[in-house]
Amino acid sequence: MNLDNVIATRRNKKVYVDGDNCIKLFNKDFSIAEILNEALNQARVQETGLNIPNIRAVTMIDGQWAIISDYIKGTTLDKLMEQHPEKEDEYLNRFVNLQMEIHTKRCPLLTKLVDKMNRKITETDLEATLRFNLHARLESMPRHKKLCHGDYNPSNVIVKDDGSMYVLDWSHATQGNASADVARTYLLFRLKNQDERAEKYLDLFCNKSGTDKEYVKSWMPIVAASQSVKHHEEEREFLMSWVNIV
Repeated sequence: MNLDNVIATRRNKKVYVDGDNCIKLFNKDFSIAEILNEALNQARVQETGLNIPNIRAVTMIDGQWAIISDYIKGTTLDKLMEQHPEKEDEYLNRFVNLQMEIHTKRCPLLTKLVDKMNRKITETDLEATLRFNLHARLESMPRHKKLCHGDYNPSNVIVKDDGSMYVLDWSHATQGNASADVARTYLLFRLKNQDERAEKYLDLFCNKSGTDKEYVKSWMPIVAASQSVKHHEEEREFLMSWVNIV
């Protein structure tokens, strides 16, 4: 494997391109269980027929675990929005259509969203009463079995030259209530200070899907609490403003 061409660097991994291969190389101290779970998630979603990179191998390179997938050549949707602000509405429309297509799929072997959210709420450093209220709110939510990406944002959508769109990074995929997935996308926009785009996105999704906006917002405290376990101090004040709505 040629590891000269780095296309992305994250806190615990680097992503390389070698010909038609995309190589995600994890740090040596990264959880093996999480790496294998990410590969398994991707393989399961691949079976739905959605446009995603196909898994080619899970292997070790110089003592580090790696996931090797198809390299999808194109431009991320967030870069296209930056380059062509006049097309933002068009791009957001396609972004929402693609998310709605994802939600039509089923992956019965994926982790249940409600189980993952319950675990993350338990892991937070929130007061016991607040954690109890969040658990109670989560238990009251309707149980669905829709495919949820878990980190759906324009940087995880690649647009090829022919206009086709591919969705990357399925490490957080679950099966559950689509409105929780939408709430997370909304919060991800807000965390990037893209407030106007966040509201436009939410309006668009709710209008297209016939979903009550207040219902999506009822998921916000749960999703914000689950996001807070990442302990990004720069995000905490904003996330707590949503959590404390409970």
